[in-house]
Amino acid sequence: MNNVIIGILGARLDHMGFKKKRLERWRPSVSLLMHDALPVDEFVLIHHEEEQELAGLTLRDMAAVSPQTQLTAYQVDYANPWDFEQVYSQLHEFTRSYRFDPEQNNYYVHITTGTHVAQICLYLLTEANYIPAKLLQTSPSKDGIQGTYQVIDLDLSRYDQIASRFAKDAQDGIAYLKGGIETRNLAFNQLISQLEQVSIKSTAPMLLTGPTGAGKSRLAKRIYELKKQRGQVTGKLVEVNCATLRGDNAMSALFGHVKGAFTGAMSPRLGLLREANKGLLFLDEIGELGLDEQAMLLRAIEDKVFMPLGGDSAVSSDFQLIAGTNRDLFEQVRSGAFREDLLARINLWTYFVPPLTQRMEDLEPNIEHELQQFTIKAGYKVSFNKAAREQYLQFARSPAALWRANFRDLNASITRMATLAVGGRITEELVIEEIGRLQTAWSGFLPSVAVDSLNSLLSVEVLAKLDLFDRLQLLEVLRVCRASRSLAEAGRVLFDKSRQQKTSVNDSHRLKQYLQKFGLTFQSLLGDK
Repeated sequence: MNNVIIGILGARLDHMGFKKKRLERWRPSVSLLMHDALPVDEFVLIHHEEEQELAGLTLRDMAAVSPQTQLTAYQVDYANPWDFEQVYSQLHEFTRSYRFDPEQNNYYVHITTGTHVAQICLYLLTEANYIPAKLLQTSPSKDGIQGTYQVIDLDLSRYDQIASRFAKDAQDGIAYLKGGIETRNLAFNQLISQLEQVSIKSTAPMLLTGPTGAGKSRLAKRIYELKKQRGQVTGKLVEVNCATLRGDNAMSALFGHVKGAFTGAMSPRLGLLREANKGLLFLDEIGELGLDEQAMLLRAIEDKVFMPLGGDSAVSSDFQLIAGTNRDLFEQVRSGAFREDLLARINLWTYFVPPLTQRMEDLEPNIEHELQQFTIKAGYKVSFNKAAREQYLQFARSPAALWRANFRDLNASITRMATLAVGGRITEELVIEEIGRLQTAWSGFLPSVAVDSLNSLLSVEVLAKLDLFDRLQLLEVLRVCRASRSLAEAGRVLFDKSRQQKTSVNDSHRLKQYLQKFGLTFQSLLGDK
């Protein structure tokens, strides 16, 4: 492991008069390179733009003392070195630009030099794991210019009370998704690109379709924020899940009511449509609305007016509608459960938000996003170690990972591991535990016909020894084999990526060997096909 030190130039302690006698005195940044017990492979020296001359002199002296050390200068330019916000902001920017590799390097943050504000900021960034390091404190000694040093190991798991300074941020949370995730799925990126154009240019209704947990509500929040930034809406975002609305409560919640409209209506109510005036109304699961509510909603969209429950005069509200659904609204129209005229009105801009299983290219960026969200809420940074990350990704991309609730499943999974991560590191042990938890949660969704297929093919003894992972994998192999005309064709499908990296391929042999582990043959899988 290499040793990397990050420190700030000391305008006074590293200065020592700019005279030749400086070489005879203790100077913290230079003296750190004189300890045999702490060989330094890289030293990152942070300095202000007005300290170029001193920085240059100090770096030259450091190079003379330790020629083998790589010296890296990083310049800051805050106007006031005693302004906490300015200093923290620029040092935080350093942590984002510098490539940390805890698997290869030991990092130390030198907090002896710099202003007290800078030292506090470095401490906070280290304590929150933005800098994955130990603290380093140095002091002079009577017997030479080398001085002494002390390593301070921050055990982040002991600092929950310090992290309470983030309590307000944790309570506020993140109100919307800005789109900072570097998504790689081509279809999804094209969808977002067009959606952003439509959001800016159109005030017509939009319809977001897709399975539960695919991100429809997050997308609606992003659209609202984009329109708000462009000055196209001045009102607020109003969200409601229509599955929670029934009977008079649905009418009252959406359109409001007058006093005495029904039993218990002791005072008037504005309703969500009027709350969304000059803003955006997001009706999630719009397919759950009753036909009467649908009729009133259609008029409100087209004419911007509607009648409160129990009222005798119309009221107005100028809002833009985004509707979300995981249902097939065309099928609901055919069954009489959804109005055809309303569907025609909200179907101008329709976008399908794909499930996580169709966006495996976006898995890693979304994992990073979830870790960032946890950091903001918890007040300390959490990350995977290298082996744990590869282990989790391998499972997440495998047929055994069902991702039934899509990004909600992913959010819950990352949150669990991050919460249990001691010292801000997710280990292989935590990943193994989480995989077991997910497999157990998803096992109830396995189709009974698939389970029956394994029961008919394998003995009770063999089944009893199979992990859920093996059963899921074998079920997928069974599906591919039964859809293929030959062992070779099935092998080409199952080994579609690895076969491209081989000069000589034998897909049939590889598949045959896999099946033999379970006492199976290709013909035995075909059954009565």
